[in-house]
Amino acid sequence: MGHVAGHIVAPKAGGTLAACSVAAWLALLWAGRLCLWAGRLCPAAHGGPAHGAEPPTAPEYEVKAAFLFHFASFVSWPAGAPKGGEKLFTIGILGDDPFGKALDSIAQAKAVGGKKMAVRRFRAVEDYAPCHILFISSSVESHLPAILKKVAGSGALLVGDAAGLARRGVHIGFYIEDDRVRFEANPAAAERDGLKLSAKLLRLARVVEDAEPKSP
Repeated sequence: MGHVAGHIVAPKAGGTLAACSVAAWLALLWAGRLCLWAGRLCPAAHGGPAHGAEPPTAPEYEVKAAFLFHFASFVSWPAGAPKGGEKLFTIGILGDDPFGKALDSIAQAKAVGGKKMAVRRFRAVEDYAPCHILFISSSVESHLPAILKKVAGSGALLVGDAAGLARRGVHIGFYIEDDRVRFEANPAAAERDGLKLSAKLLRLARVVEDAEPKSP
C-alpha cells in the first residue's frame, strides 16, 4: 500500500527504505504505485529485488531531503514571496544540519519551476533570511515560538523535524511511526501564512489542526 489511514508509508527511520533509488521511489509514491516486500517498501514498477537479494537502501535524511524537494511541486506561494526569491529556489536549514551532503546534491542537480536551487544554513533564528522552504531542525524545537514570530509573513513553507510541530504552527512535520518516516500537514497554518498545500499532498499526509485555536 502507498499510504495508510490518510498518511504516507515511508522510509524506515535511521534506517532504510527498500527502493531502486530515492527519486524512483518518490515518483512512484506520488503515483500511488507501491508494493510491500519482506516488510519493506519496494517500487512495484521495478518488480522488487531478485530472490534472496538484499534491496538497496536510503538513509532517513536522504529521503527527507528528497521530500523537501518534492514538496515544492505541491505548494503555492503568495505572489512576490519570499523576498528576493525570483531567481533562486532556496531551502533553508535552521539549527543543526542532519542532511550531510544529501540536500546539497539535490540542489546541484535539480531545479524548481525553472529556478536553480540553493541551500542556506542558519545557526539561530536571528540569522534567518527569507527562503521558500525552511527546515526547522529538532535542535531548535524549544525556540519554536520565537521562530514562528521571526518568519511570520516571509512566505516560507515551514517543515519541522519532530512529532507534533504541525499542531503548533509549522506547516508540515515529519514524524516516526512503526519505524518509518511519515508526515503530517496543517493546511490552516499554511493558509495563515499565505501558502496553499495542494489536495494531492494532503491526501498523502496526516492532516492536523492547531493544538490551540488561533485568533482570527
